[in-house]
Amino acid sequence: MWTKLTYGVLALTLISLSWTLTPMGGQHKSPEVQLPPVAQAAEVKKPEPICYAFQPTSIPHASAPTPPSRLQGKLGLFVAEVDPLTLKFKRVVSRDANSQYPLASTYKQAVLYEVARQMDAGKVSLNEVFEVTQSNQSLGEFPFDHSNLQTLAVRMIKNSDNTATDILQRRVGLRNVQHNIDALNLCNTRMILTTKAWWTAQSSMSPMFPKNHAELSKAAEEFARLKGEALYQKAEALDADAQKVHWLDLNREITAYFESDRYDPRIDQHTHNASTPAELAVFLSHEFLNNGLSPEKDRWFRDVMATAPNGGHLSLPHHYFGGKGGNGWRILTYSGYLLGKDGKHYVYAFMNQESGHTYTIRDTGAAFQWINAAFKTLQTLPESKPTQAEPQTIPASSTQQ
Repeated sequence: MWTKLTYGVLALTLISLSWTLTPMGGQHKSPEVQLPPVAQAAEVKKPEPICYAFQPTSIPHASAPTPPSRLQGKLGLFVAEVDPLTLKFKRVVSRDANSQYPLASTYKQAVLYEVARQMDAGKVSLNEVFEVTQSNQSLGEFPFDHSNLQTLAVRMIKNSDNTATDILQRRVGLRNVQHNIDALNLCNTRMILTTKAWWTAQSSMSPMFPKNHAELSKAAEEFARLKGEALYQKAEALDADAQKVHWLDLNREITAYFESDRYDPRIDQHTHNASTPAELAVFLSHEFLNNGLSPEKDRWFRDVMATAPNGGHLSLPHHYFGGKGGNGWRILTYSGYLLGKDGKHYVYAFMNQESGHTYTIRDTGAAFQWINAAFKTLQTLPESKPTQAEPQTIPASSTQQ
């Protein structure tokens, strides 16, 4: 037992040594003797992702023919034969292959691909039914209530139904669709936005995208620079805002935007889903020739993709065509995969922005005239050996944003 004398001695000792008393069982530390700080782990800088970019240095390549005069504005084209085992291009005809363009509805095939992947994993079912609500209804025609997944999938590709697309995209997860792009290092490809989301951004019906033209342009540029988790979160927040907007209000505001001096084609590129002709061709090659799907789900994916109405415009004889096109205000896009009657595999990606025509669907004939001319040029090129057709990659900071 401690005595008063013991306490007195202890107190004098503490005062003379200027120690600090800690709780029982603890240790006394002198201010003059500081423990060294815990060593901080050196910050490890993650390696910069290696991004795909087409560079025609090792394979037969030709510039695209002169486009028909009806096609105006910024034009990109990529037509290629693909080796089905290596997925490398064996010969290519292109124009402006690495520049980024808004995709319009062409991106919808990426949603279908993720639907097929999740069907294979047992996460979604063809028999699931969905409601069309005020929050999920986008612009254009829309499906009936209680349509099942099969119906929505066909409407998405065959009819380019925006509401059907948005419902399915939210069902499988916006970030899961984009992850398939990121896994291929397609750094200039964005397929994460719902249709209603990008129109909500353009028409400034989300607080993230102000009405003032300069502020809207800045917000759009900042959004376009986002990658990875930052992009995922921003896109999901924008889609949440879009679901609060009634489609009639959206239709009114987006029409007013397009017809006003606030319209800017750079905002199209920054707020829409987007890609380059070369990157889209890479994605097409993977989703048709190396998609990781079971044989059953691969057949389903191909069957739905074959409902796209544009195969009849192609002059190249083929056993199979699957593809998707899109159009919007001064935007027109077409893409597809073909199994030729010669047994060879082909992909194409056509992109047009800043067209002189606002209703660009009327330029479809001219677009396929150019695509077919490029296929004709492609047939004149020699085929490279698969080992020669190495895909080209460059550091992400060097890619065109």
